[in-house]
Amino acid sequence: MEISRKPTARRRRTVARVSNYAIGYLRVSTAEQVKSGAGLDAQRTAITACAAARGLEVIAWHVDEGVSGGTAPMKRPELSKALDALATGPASVLLFGKADRVGRRATDLLALRDRAEREGWTLASADGAVDLTSPHGKLMFTMLAGVAEMERDLIRARTREGLAAKREQGVRLGRPSVLPESVVRRIVEEREGGAGWTAIARGLMDDGVPTARGGATWHPSAVQKVYNGQDAAKVSA
Repeated sequence: MEISRKPTARRRRTVARVSNYAIGYLRVSTAEQVKSGAGLDAQRTAITACAAARGLEVIAWHVDEGVSGGTAPMKRPELSKALDALATGPASVLLFGKADRVGRRATDLLALRDRAEREGWTLASADGAVDLTSPHGKLMFTMLAGVAEMERDLIRARTREGLAAKREQGVRLGRPSVLPESVVRRIVEEREGGAGWTAIARGLMDDGVPTARGGATWHPSAVQKVYNGQDAAKVSA
């Protein structure tokens, strides 16, 4: 007589963790963020102070420079490495400055939250807005994820509405003779700071900066042309 056996349940792999070990994550995409106080040094200072106040020890740092906030977490080189490290321990916390440093899409932020719960680690921000150690903190994080995505969408919506209004007024939205000097300078500074063409283009779109034709979509090739053009040479001189 054949005896049927129930399938053996897959055992969850045990990961050795230290509750006060943390991994610090920093991200910056534009020269303007550096100047406004959201730069890498400011983020590191805030994270270090937060870790000291909470009794955490930052055992590793991962830094994504020239990476747009709209880039999915797993497509960021250093954040991806940080998440892999958290999956295997011994760190228990991913510590960052603000929620928008790890993501600006609600789906990305909530996916990170779910991954953290599944693997046994947690997320925390130096500004205190993210803390998944309590039900209240989890609720606030869900709301914060929605706000981060709303802000990103509002920037793009304002750009589209502004262009539509100009068209209705009969304004010709052709290519201007040159881009504003501030835009050219931004591209030059980011490129000379080590950012890639794609990262610069994404940052410009995230911030709602119109192209030379007044459009909302920047292509890496267009950014490169601006940098290699006479305007860029004049600004960087």
